[in-house]
Amino acid sequence: MTNPVIGTPWKKLDAPVSEETLEAVDKYWRAANYLSIGQIYLRSNPLMREPFTREDVKHRLVGHWGTTPGLNFLLGHLNRLIADHQQNTVFIMGPGHGGPAGTSQSYLDGTYSEYFPNITKDEAGLQKFFRQFSYPGGIPSHFAPETPGSIHEGGELGYALSHAYGAVMNNPSLFVPAVVGDGEAETGALATSWQSNKLVNPRTDGIVLPILHLNGYKIANPTILSRISDEELHEFFHGMGYEPHEFVAGFDDESHMSIHRRFADLLESVFDDICEIKALAQTDDMTRPFYPMIIFRTPKGWTCPKFIDGKKTEGSWRAHQVPLASARDTEAHFQVLKGWLESYKPAELFDDKGAVRPEVTSFMPKGDLRIGENPNANGGRLLKPLDLPDIHDYEIDVKSHGHGWGATEATRVLGYYTRDVLAKNPTDFRIFGPDETASNRLAAAYEVTNKQWDAEYLSELTDEHMAHTGQVIEQLSENQMEGFLEGYLLTGRHGIWSTYESFVHVIDSMINQHAKWLEATVREIPWRKPIAGLNVLVTSHVWRQDHNGFSHQDPGFVDILLNKSFNNDHVVNIYFPSDANMLLAVGERAYKSTNCINAIFAGKQPAATYQSVDEAKAELEKGAARWDWASNAKDAEDADVVIATAGDIPTQEALAADDMLQKMGIKVQFVNVVDLLKLQDVEENDQAISDEEFTELFSKDKPVLFAFHAYPGSIYRLIHGRPNHDNFTVHGYKEQGSTTTPFDMVRVNDMDRWCLAASALELVDAKKYAGQIDEWTKFRTEAFQFAVDNGYDHPAYTDFVWPDANRAGQKNISATAATAGDNE
Repeated sequence: MTNPVIGTPWKKLDAPVSEETLEAVDKYWRAANYLSIGQIYLRSNPLMREPFTREDVKHRLVGHWGTTPGLNFLLGHLNRLIADHQQNTVFIMGPGHGGPAGTSQSYLDGTYSEYFPNITKDEAGLQKFFRQFSYPGGIPSHFAPETPGSIHEGGELGYALSHAYGAVMNNPSLFVPAVVGDGEAETGALATSWQSNKLVNPRTDGIVLPILHLNGYKIANPTILSRISDEELHEFFHGMGYEPHEFVAGFDDESHMSIHRRFADLLESVFDDICEIKALAQTDDMTRPFYPMIIFRTPKGWTCPKFIDGKKTEGSWRAHQVPLASARDTEAHFQVLKGWLESYKPAELFDDKGAVRPEVTSFMPKGDLRIGENPNANGGRLLKPLDLPDIHDYEIDVKSHGHGWGATEATRVLGYYTRDVLAKNPTDFRIFGPDETASNRLAAAYEVTNKQWDAEYLSELTDEHMAHTGQVIEQLSENQMEGFLEGYLLTGRHGIWSTYESFVHVIDSMINQHAKWLEATVREIPWRKPIAGLNVLVTSHVWRQDHNGFSHQDPGFVDILLNKSFNNDHVVNIYFPSDANMLLAVGERAYKSTNCINAIFAGKQPAATYQSVDEAKAELEKGAARWDWASNAKDAEDADVVIATAGDIPTQEALAADDMLQKMGIKVQFVNVVDLLKLQDVEENDQAISDEEFTELFSKDKPVLFAFHAYPGSIYRLIHGRPNHDNFTVHGYKEQGSTTTPFDMVRVNDMDRWCLAASALELVDAKKYAGQIDEWTKFRTEAFQFAVDNGYDHPAYTDFVWPDANRAGQKNISATAATAGDNE
């Protein structure tokens, strides 16, 4: 399963690395360090050939030096390994502020100039390269999407290993050295991601080499792992399933060539162990190996001035960011900077035209083997459309039985569809979930695959659907699931992960970072090919948390996504399918999508189905639609009130209210919204429905009662510039709830049908319908007392069926007998 464009991997060397090669690696390291410092400090005179003055230093010094020299050292040696072994490799830079090292590496392997032709390989190009870094109109300071070879920006710390392990899944030829900064290692997400080695199989997956970069300090404090004994450090990582190899350098006067020799020998030994793991994995021996890792201990700011103004700099927190913050302002600091740059002997590294001398890069890989050009680091180059089944094969038949028929678990139906997507795409699609795949009704996947698990096994009576290989990954960490999926997508594959709605907030910032990656790609980086959409099934949602209670009720993830929806980059989609057939239509669209995040809010409890698949697809195409069968007004202008919904339970309750109103002779136009962002003002979203279409749905001036899944303010925020927005009244979650019955859950948030119907009458004519409003209001109290007295809901709530439905067919057609596990 080797990608033919990226070599034949996993082969050992027959001889030690030559001295000539190590001399070239040292030149690479010096050149990369010089390029890194130049990016932080210099705006002109990049090689100091003209009289070098303080005017050549940037006015604003932005960037981080502390972690960069260690990264440059590692990149030099990894480039050597890639070239010698012809090894398919993606590099993950965990330290968030190692950006200068990443761009320097890409400049040296040639890919930077290929993707950015204005950065020429001469002194003029070098000046542009330096000036653009953290500069107005330039590039960010991280290993950002603008940098060839990057799939992990590191803007938020904690996800280096999650991305790395996601990248190697179903990617057996891929080697991913993942550098973990010792500050990053203190984050909760990173701490749990060491367990990822139990969820991969060296036969079918690639290999991650964690490299813990211990340079001792964060911004202003020492790091925990750098201040514990070597014995404790080794025991910790061995307990995590790794064989740690420690490498210490830079703390004495050892020559650079001696350091390079020691590290090259260590890296070869580690890679030999990896090759043996890969070879053994091809046999029948499925014993989980202890994977090697490297503890790389160097001074912070390695090779910078040891002291500045009499204060220790190299090897201290003072080297974290810009060690010479006054290099432009004071002559003394400028002279220190000049000496620091000269210490790398740039004349030996760059020729008379300012180009990098060939001997500096002679040892490096070529073509697609280059870190900056590996197709796995531009996953859209490898992306293939999924072979998708026809969603009509999974359709709930409302054509025969009527709108509002049945009691189907929507996510279970999506699970049947996704099962067959897995079957048709066994190496390009995965399901991820934090111990909730079955609970969220996606268990049909286990008919065609297993949960991948490489830790200990017990009896098959207890360990169901678990195997060394499988396309389902579960670990009780939302961070891990998100990170795995991102790594999987960024290297050219597809997938979905499901989570409980209240706990999707755990990955708010991760979604934010991925959206920013996509925004930058869409706006400014045409050479990055589109990757598959990131699909999040948000279920076990707020309206049916009557069994878990208040702690499990929070629909606010919508608002995180809305923050990414106002710039016409179209990197987020927010879907509220009303039923199983609509969820099928949304699932099909999501599995075809690219360069976006698809948040799909869908319940897992039995509910009616309202539309056929074809009706659902037609509505999804528009984003919102009038439901003719639920409307008795000719159009919006003929209606007394427009009732709109977004979300499955709000739709259920609003339809029941609609039925009550129509029986009173109230003219209703019923509108369902599935694609929430289609409501957004067209000035903010050029893919939203037009004002004319908005008016057709919601009228020019009639009252609109909107029953919404999440917080009401989200709708007001979306429609603020739309016609008739002042006449919208939105009911949504009001931060009320407990462990209670389904009716009481909607009641306490004013989402029940009697409250909605009364609210609609108030909008139409509160005085005229005061008696009916009072009657329904009183019934709400009576129905609650019924639940208190009996422990279950009033039949007036549980027995409602939309009049079109075949009442004789009311049963759960999707095997929904609940178990304790289902109700978690």
